[in-house]
Amino acid sequence: MNKGMTAKGRATRHRIIVAAAMLTRDKGAAETTLDDVRAATATSKSQLFHYFPEGRADILAAVAEYEAGQVLEAQQPHLGDLSTWESWQGWRQAVLDHYTELGQKCPLGSLTAELGKSSPQARSIVTSLYDEWEAALVRGVKAVTSDEEEAVRRRARSILAAVQGGVVMLQGTGRTDYLDAALTAAISPLQPAAVGTA
Repeated sequence: MNKGMTAKGRATRHRIIVAAAMLTRDKGAAETTLDDVRAATATSKSQLFHYFPEGRADILAAVAEYEAGQVLEAQQPHLGDLSTWESWQGWRQAVLDHYTELGQKCPLGSLTAELGKSSPQARSIVTSLYDEWEAALVRGVKAVTSDEEEAVRRRARSILAAVQGGVVMLQGTGRTDYLDAALTAAISPLQPAAVGTA
C-alpha cells in the first residue's frame, strides 16, 4: 500500500492508522466509524478513501497490522533472546509492566476481541502475529530445556495463552494480578533446578 507514496503521504496514512487504533482501543472496533476517524484526524472523506480505498475494512486491517506490531515491539529486546532464565524473567516483567501501563486499553485485547473478527484480512494479520510470537517463545523454550519438539510447542503455547488470558481478565477487571499469576505459573517450569525456588 505504501509503494509509490510520498513521505508526506506515508506520514498522513500512519497518522490516520494511529488515531483509528486509539479509537478502537477506546470504543471497540464495532463502534468505531469512519466519521469518528475523520473527526479525530481532521481528514476529508475523499482523503480517507484515497489512503483506504475499501473504507472501514481497509482501516481496520491497517489498525490490526499496526497493533500487531505494537504487541511484539513492546516485548523487545527480551522476546528476541530468551536463552536464559534471567532473560525469561526480564521478558515476564516487561510484559507485566507494559500491560500495567496500558491498563484496559491494550492492543492485544483489541486485536483478539475485536479486530480479529472484523475481516478475513484482519484475522490473517492476527494469526500471523500469534505465529510469530509463538515461534519466538518456542526458540526460548528450546534454549532452556531439553524437551521434545511437541513438549516445547505445548509449553510455548501455554505461555502465550497465559498472556492472552491474563490480558482478557485485565480488560474485564482492571487488575493485572491475574496476568502476573498466569505468567509466573507458565514460565516457572523453565527455571533451572539449581536455582531453587527462591
